[in-house]
Amino acid sequence: MENQIKQKLNRELIGSQQTLPIKIVQFGGGNFMRGFTDYVIDQLNKKAGFNAGIANVQPTQGGSVHKLEEQDNLYTLFTRGIRKGEIVDEKQVISAIQKSINPYTNYDDFLALAKEEELEFIFSNTTETGIAYDELENNYQGPHKNFPAKLTVLLYERFKHFKGAPEKGLRIIPCELIEDNAYALKDIILTYARLWDLKDDFVQWIEQFNYFHNTLVDRIVPGYPKDDVEMYEEQLEYEDQMMVVSEAFLLFVIQDVQNLKGRIPFDQINEQILVVDNIQPYRLRKVRILNGGHTLMLAPAIISGKETVKESIDDPFLGQFLKETIFNEVNPTLGLDENELRNFAEDVFDRFKNPFIKHYLPSIALYFVSKFKVRILPSLLGYIEINQKLPLNLTFSLASLIRFYQGSYGERSLPLNDEITVVEKFKEIWSHNDYEKVAELSLSENSFWDTDLTQIKGLKDAVAKALWEIDHHDMETAYHNFIQFYS
Repeated sequence: MENQIKQKLNRELIGSQQTLPIKIVQFGGGNFMRGFTDYVIDQLNKKAGFNAGIANVQPTQGGSVHKLEEQDNLYTLFTRGIRKGEIVDEKQVISAIQKSINPYTNYDDFLALAKEEELEFIFSNTTETGIAYDELENNYQGPHKNFPAKLTVLLYERFKHFKGAPEKGLRIIPCELIEDNAYALKDIILTYARLWDLKDDFVQWIEQFNYFHNTLVDRIVPGYPKDDVEMYEEQLEYEDQMMVVSEAFLLFVIQDVQNLKGRIPFDQINEQILVVDNIQPYRLRKVRILNGGHTLMLAPAIISGKETVKESIDDPFLGQFLKETIFNEVNPTLGLDENELRNFAEDVFDRFKNPFIKHYLPSIALYFVSKFKVRILPSLLGYIEINQKLPLNLTFSLASLIRFYQGSYGERSLPLNDEITVVEKFKEIWSHNDYEKVAELSLSENSFWDTDLTQIKGLKDAVAKALWEIDHHDMETAYHNFIQFYS
């Protein structure tokens, strides 16, 4: 029996022919935006009556907005992971995008977006290198390759069309993964405005009536499932060339300016979207708990022979070690609400257990020392400052890192993937056949930690003790012997 030819995904097919007003212009229609921002807006439309359509602008000449246009700007989002301990495996058609525009071939259509009456928001994700100044974009005539240049043109066209009306200013919400992303974007826009000799009152309009919201975003969106495409296609009654796979976890932290909460009803959908006055505590929380969780567990897990994050957290000893360290030694140093931190940590553990994503430990081991310095060392030092004693789990994790850089464990080679200066320095340190000497040289190496950790009372002896235990027992036994010695 021949396979039935499926019809391409379209609005008539799914009964979604409502036209939404363009309230959002989006730069970047890649996997992340479709699995993150577009999903959020779609939820707001369907559950909170937000009634917002998206115009999707192709950021690069080699983009693929034509594929979205061919299926009425619709696509299927598969959401797979663990939420609150339960497996999530869902699919839905996202219909918030109303039009997709290639400014390199249809520049007038791009400029026309500036005249949209109900336009209020700009969203973007043009990768970390997208928010950058390009000195080659030295005049107003487009189309421009540079994203901030494109946005400057769009804003100036809007300013001219509506004669500088205050209420026609926009809210710019970039999702690029750089710190203070909105401020960086604003600075470049103003630089282009001056370079192109645009009007002074345009600059004033930008400053006074357009609002720039810094963000922190987090969601793993693997994108089109090319390795398992047949399995996903079997779940669809139509052809979809733009399907996207995403994890279940979503975090969207947005800096509030001029009552953003009153403009978008984020609180009416069940997602972790926080509109806050200060993003920094949440950035710190992510670095110390999510990124830090990977890093503090890494050496014990690899030395124990584990290969993936899921395999590690599913291990009774390693999983318990991670949770106790986060709850008892990391969270108390962050100065945030205890319940909020616990809930975030539980979400992180669910992400680590995601059976649909294989996160290999060697990839996390890249630049391990610098990651430990940024993600873990502040928690270790903060705990000591608060409690006037060593955090034993974090100390054991530090000792495990030092043991990891010995380069092998038994007959196994360990995946050293760091700057050659770091690897060579540890090779020199481990040439000493003495655990106290290894501890002393490792902890005092300023190029590793930007400080001399041997100045911390008891740390050198504790690390030396842990190193001895790790070399003479399996990891679990070594840990318990270490804890018992200091209890």
